[in-house]
Amino acid sequence: MTSGRSFYITTPIYYPSDVPHIGHGYTTVAVDTLARWHRQAGDDAWMLTGTDEHGQKMMRAAAANGVTPQEWVDKLVTEAWFPLLKTLDVANDDFIRTTQERHETRAQKFWQSIYDRGYVYAGEYEALYCVGCEEFKPESEIVDGTGPFEGLKVCVIHSKPLELLHEKNYFFKLSEFQDRLLALYRDQPDFVQPESARNEVVAFVQQGLKDLSISRSAFDWGIPIPWDTSHVLYVWIDALLNYATGVGYGADEDTFARRWPGYHVVGKDILRFHAVIWPAMLMAAGLDVPKGVFAHGWLLVGGEKMSKSKATGIAPETLVETFGSDAFRFYFLSAIAFGQDGSFSWEDLSARYQAELANGFGNLASRTIAMIGKYFDGAVPEPGAYTDVDLAIQKTVQDAAARADEAMDRFRIDEAIRSIWTIVDELNGYITDNEPWALAKDESQRERLATVLYTCAEGLRALAVLLSPVMPQSTAKLWTALGADDALGALAGQPVREAGSWEILPAGTATQTLAPLFPRIEQAD
Repeated sequence: MTSGRSFYITTPIYYPSDVPHIGHGYTTVAVDTLARWHRQAGDDAWMLTGTDEHGQKMMRAAAANGVTPQEWVDKLVTEAWFPLLKTLDVANDDFIRTTQERHETRAQKFWQSIYDRGYVYAGEYEALYCVGCEEFKPESEIVDGTGPFEGLKVCVIHSKPLELLHEKNYFFKLSEFQDRLLALYRDQPDFVQPESARNEVVAFVQQGLKDLSISRSAFDWGIPIPWDTSHVLYVWIDALLNYATGVGYGADEDTFARRWPGYHVVGKDILRFHAVIWPAMLMAAGLDVPKGVFAHGWLLVGGEKMSKSKATGIAPETLVETFGSDAFRFYFLSAIAFGQDGSFSWEDLSARYQAELANGFGNLASRTIAMIGKYFDGAVPEPGAYTDVDLAIQKTVQDAAARADEAMDRFRIDEAIRSIWTIVDELNGYITDNEPWALAKDESQRERLATVLYTCAEGLRALAVLLSPVMPQSTAKLWTALGADDALGALAGQPVREAGSWEILPAGTATQTLAPLFPRIEQAD
């Protein structure tokens, strides 16, 4: 990997009519962690998130609440979506809203270029439409209704009746891109990850692609089509463009050239839009396709995918109020294999908080800082000669750092954390085996005591750097307690790919007292 390369990464832009649940939080902290890792590695990292604010569903919700669509989305974004980023300690570089003028004018420019290239035509369309999905449904997602909806066709995702729409629309010649898309998946096998997602996309495209309706004329809450303002862009066709308009497409060509193409992290339910329609749109516009699309799994609660309609959505702040944002980030990024479905339960979060964070990482930090304070007056001691057990710790740190970087490169944050955690486990065992409290009673063992505690302090220095993209708050506290702010500079400025080197923390560095990083949670009866 070369330092300084562009690393542009996006979350999906979220539909703000639903309040954020932990599924949205999961996607966002995953992307934030990847961006932080690359930023700290010296790459030219840029993270974009935002909200998708057009469409019929939004217009209907605004009308039901007696306000204009713009007033409605302004309220939702301000009251629910901006606070989510603060709650979860997300350091995004930009937040794009599809109602912003910068997005609307650039989106029009994009579609005008596709129209000018001959990939758009006028036609008539009749199909079953789900307002919840904002999508004309394929046959595979239409089922016969039951109970009160007997005799009707319903959406397999929302279990609500579909609306038969007949409109004059504009169509994008998606069918012309079937062979080019299949060649893309073949030539860049990691374009869609994980492999299960790639296989699904390839199978879908091999069945044949139909041209895509890209406009709506029955309502006006959307971006007017530049060559026919009686139509607005279909919401998905507008929303996907944020990834390009947010980094300067159509207005700031230098920034666009610097950032584009990027990586998209999405939930698997919107994979086809990102891995089929979006690259075809880019091909039609003569632009580079994304570097890759990573589809993560669903978060299941009680065995079901979270949704507002089924009341299984859990607000992230309810977890953060109890456990803190670092624990939220750590739990979801380590407990679930990134790319697969994962189940959430309070019991599992609570157990991992206690075992891995409080008793594992937190206790290691507290013990080490306290012993340096007690036995060396709060100054990091000068190590003596290293023995085999000390060198084994050094190798653990070096290997963990290298493996974590390699895993982050594959978007496997869970594997990266597992590698980093070997340092926590090895150091805790090292303290137990070397018994610094016993060494401290024997003046002839003073140099050995210094070596043991230096090894622990330097291991913690590496842990703070490696874990800071995952848990920015607790690692910053640890960094300050190690005295590393003064000795080495800000934690965010430490090169993460060099974290596995040894003897970075200078002997003599003055430590500070450390309050418990992960305080005990009082369990309610």
